[in-house]
Amino acid sequence: MDIKKLMVRSVSGLVYCLVIVGCILAGETGVLVLGGLLSALACIEFARISHDLTTKTIPALVLDIAACVCLCMGYTGYMLFLWLALMIARFVLELYLDAPHPLRDLAHSMMSQIYIGLPMGIMVVVAHTLSPMLILALFILIWINDTGAFLVGCTLGRHKLFERISPKKTWEGFLGGVAFCVGTAALFGLYCSDFFGMGAVGGGLGAWIGLGAVTAVFGTWGDLVESMIKRNLNIKDSGNIIPGHGGILDRIDSLLLVLPAAALYLALILR
Repeated sequence: MDIKKLMVRSVSGLVYCLVIVGCILAGETGVLVLGGLLSALACIEFARISHDLTTKTIPALVLDIAACVCLCMGYTGYMLFLWLALMIARFVLELYLDAPHPLRDLAHSMMSQIYIGLPMGIMVVVAHTLSPMLILALFILIWINDTGAFLVGCTLGRHKLFERISPKKTWEGFLGGVAFCVGTAALFGLYCSDFFGMGAVGGGLGAWIGLGAVTAVFGTWGDLVESMIKRNLNIKDSGNIIPGHGGILDRIDSLLLVLPAAALYLALILR
């Protein structure tokens, strides 16, 4: 890889990580801001890659972004009523846009709410009910899973994991990512459970190991889902907002499935 490109990729990746960590360290408000920011940017990207953005479709995009942001603040209750109002407005608006494919456009809008807005809302709820630091733990576990899968896949990868969707992924890389992720989660359980907010709610070593496994499996599926979307649309990246890394969707694809899966897992095992 070109040295200049490598430097750009490294710096932009560092800035991205610092923004995430900084928001999370700011507490619940910071996680709320992070969720709203990621929702808005990802929603714009999804709209751009799924259909043409024109002056006629801008009002629909504004409603979609507002709805995603409302889902981030849905734990307050009142914002869920506003989200419902925005959904009604979105359907009514389609009557007046005179678009050639109204059903397709509405389907894209609804998917942006479910695929992007809902997981970001779950992230804010987890931060509010358990701890903002648990969100940091999930980000770290996802990054560790990706790193482990890449290192093991590059050195030992032979058997394709899901060649139809992602030809470069291998079973060896997947299992390497699981091992790295579960191992890191076990260390969190042994030494950092209180720091990440799990100790006070009964999150012992077993709970952390399970969380690591859930993160690795659903993180891989999340990556594959976004790869499926991009392959269907015949694009390489969802955007270019992060130089050398692609778009926001490219960076949070794993998170979008990990968050709801982790929330379900924690709701089942924690007292």
